[in-house]
Amino acid sequence: MNNTVITYIVYLLIAVPLTIWVAKTLHKNGRVFLIKSMKNDENVADSVNHLLVVGFYLVNIGFVLLYLKLNSLVPDIGGIFEALSAKLGVVMLVLGAMHFFNIYIFARIGKSNEKLDPPKPPAYAGWNKAAKDKPEL
Repeated sequence: MNNTVITYIVYLLIAVPLTIWVAKTLHKNGRVFLIKSMKNDENVADSVNHLLVVGFYLVNIGFVLLYLKLNSLVPDIGGIFEALSAKLGVVMLVLGAMHFFNIYIFARIGKSNEKLDPPKPPAYAGWNKAAKDKPEL
């Protein structure tokens, strides 16, 4: 087995589990953010969260696989580390960019929902009490 094949194998052994870990982390911790963005509708937020994870897997694992090819043979062990660092660095940047893009979109959705349905001011609790305590004439 040559160094190029070893590089491919190690790249896939790191990039695919990294993508899975990021997707699970975003799915678990993004729920609260999505619920707020979806006007506290948990069913819609959970559905969107699941669809985002599926899309995340498709796009990122597809990118990892398309980005697998090296432009040249890997001559030595140092070349393995250089190729892996370049490839994994790009994969991590793409994962991060997708994450920030999603956060931006759902923050905008949440803000537009607030504009359409602004929060109601809290009811003044003291007005009823004051009316009951008034002496009747």
